[in-house]
Amino acid sequence: MGATAESAADQQAGSLAARLGFRAGQVVQEFGYDDDVDEGLRAAVEELTGNELEDEDAEDVVDAAVYWWREDDGDLVDALVDALPNLAEGGVIWLLTPKSGRPGHVEPSEIEDAAPTAGLHATSTISACRDWAGTRLATPKSGRR
Repeated sequence: MGATAESAADQQAGSLAARLGFRAGQVVQEFGYDDDVDEGLRAAVEELTGNELEDEDAEDVVDAAVYWWREDDGDLVDALVDALPNLAEGGVIWLLTPKSGRPGHVEPSEIEDAAPTAGLHATSTISACRDWAGTRLATPKSGRR
């Protein structure tokens, strides 16, 4: 039963990575890694894209970013702005925050306030994995500088 449960969990994580819109060949940069992140989701993104996640210090252009963000991590606007320089035109940031009732939960209103100030807009929110909600943040259609 253990192998079956692991297989089901792997399949679920893989399908969640696909629901986040990741595709084979994409390069994804990760911010906010800590011991509380969902390792299954991270592995699923790497498996689906065929690339290891780039760390915060990467300087190459990336197709998307995953940002693990908790209530006490600082200023969300500054964090989002810091994630933009490497993001390819049309790229998205998945802001992953602890779900309601979990330590570090971020109120949706904080994300709604921070995104436009950083030059982004929230396009959707999903249950990204067991403990994390995901908010898809995109640059305006008109582009950015």
